[in-house]
Amino acid sequence: METIKLIPGELTLAQLRKIAAGNVQIDIDDACRERVVIAAGTVEEVLKRGKSVYGINTGFGLMAKTRIDEDSLRDLQRNLVLSHCTGTGDPLSDAVVRLVLALKITSLAAGHSGVRPVVIDTLIALFNHGIYPLIPAKGSVGASGDLAPLAHMSLALIGEAEVRHEGTVISATEGLAKAGVDAVTLAPKEGLALLNGTQVSTALTLFGLFAIEDNFASAVLAGSVSVDAAKGSDTPFDARIHKLRRQPGQIAVAAKYRELLADSEIRRSHADCDRVQDPYSLRCQPQVMGACLDQINHAAAILEREANAVTDNPLIFPDEGDILSGGNFHAEPVAFAADILAIAASEIGAIAERRIALLIDPAMVDLPAFLVENGGLNSGFMIAQVTAAALASENKTLAHPASIDSLPTSANQEDHVSMATFAGRRLADIADNVNGIIAIEMLAACQAIEFRRPMTSSDALEKVIASVRAVAAFYDKDRYFAPDIAAVKALLKSAAIHGYVDDLLPSFA
Repeated sequence: METIKLIPGELTLAQLRKIAAGNVQIDIDDACRERVVIAAGTVEEVLKRGKSVYGINTGFGLMAKTRIDEDSLRDLQRNLVLSHCTGTGDPLSDAVVRLVLALKITSLAAGHSGVRPVVIDTLIALFNHGIYPLIPAKGSVGASGDLAPLAHMSLALIGEAEVRHEGTVISATEGLAKAGVDAVTLAPKEGLALLNGTQVSTALTLFGLFAIEDNFASAVLAGSVSVDAAKGSDTPFDARIHKLRRQPGQIAVAAKYRELLADSEIRRSHADCDRVQDPYSLRCQPQVMGACLDQINHAAAILEREANAVTDNPLIFPDEGDILSGGNFHAEPVAFAADILAIAASEIGAIAERRIALLIDPAMVDLPAFLVENGGLNSGFMIAQVTAAALASENKTLAHPASIDSLPTSANQEDHVSMATFAGRRLADIADNVNGIIAIEMLAACQAIEFRRPMTSSDALEKVIASVRAVAAFYDKDRYFAPDIAAVKALLKSAAIHGYVDDLLPSFA
């Protein structure tokens, strides 16, 4: 099994995608451990000097001016964890929790949080043994970090509450035993270092990014098949057009459409037809999908930086002996990235739904109504397009920016928050909706290609069509439709599909 070294400043999106997928182990390097020990020593030195430092020997939030006596410092950290466990909702998935653990370990390993190595080693042991804290999905506003969900993560370290192992919920005590480690008694600063930070918001948004990358890849393929199915022109993909626009995503996507459609027999069959222009959902794909790709890349860059960031508070600077209180826990960059991804994904689905509507309409293309023979007796793709429309419409609501909302918390001490956690969490629903839309488009486009036989599409697209036909047969008459959609949804998430386009995607680059 591959072991990924979590090195602060060097963690990549490709590594994070592997972590989300599972079947990897993690560790940190020796240089990180040295920095962690030095930072923990700085905390001890400050306590010896009797200086008041937020969260180390004071209360929290509005009670930051309350000095805590030395005998109660360990209780302070434990109480912090317990009192902040106020989350609600279903637990986060194992994939998201793996990301949360990896991100928190990376942040702590930078040596600016003041925790002892035992805290990091215990988190690593939990990850490597598949012991995943039960983290409720709801309860964070994305500042002061993801307090409630990270508190639930931290419960496992102190032997409280429950964890999940191989899909079964067990006690945290049993989980620690399976991982071969003891419960941690938190030292000064450690509870705060665990709870502060943007790791849950970032993990949720990364999980959404990876799903939206898969959406993008499958939409480019489905859109290419739709061009041939509708006997659309490849002239709008000419490199000269896109060079004049100067938008990098558009240029790259147009090149991909040219590559996928190259040497199509169907295209050659109507090269001299009298159609002047295709509908926008066909010919403007480079402009729309290219813009989406640019935004995906922009959001991905923000998230990769955030994955390598130190976002708890206060921060330890051992070289100067300083402990500084700031606001790196505010997840505004993550909220913006999530909102950008939500809009891009929704547009990917919106234009795909329009291509479905095009393919089923005999007034627009020379194909049977609703892509089925013996229409009337058979309804064909009529209601499948309705489903796609419903999903696209739902995404319009889900894509409303979360970052523009803020409610003050903690008696107005935390008077502006990011809402990044919800911004990231709703990406999974958006991506699943888009996955459904594109699955329907892929089925419709492959169905339409069958009406063009014996002519063939390009070699690349014929391989894609064969992959679809391996899980969903030609729709010769009405049958139970939902299993076909479910099968193609699963296919579109696989390497068999995104492998054609992954050279454009940030977590594959």
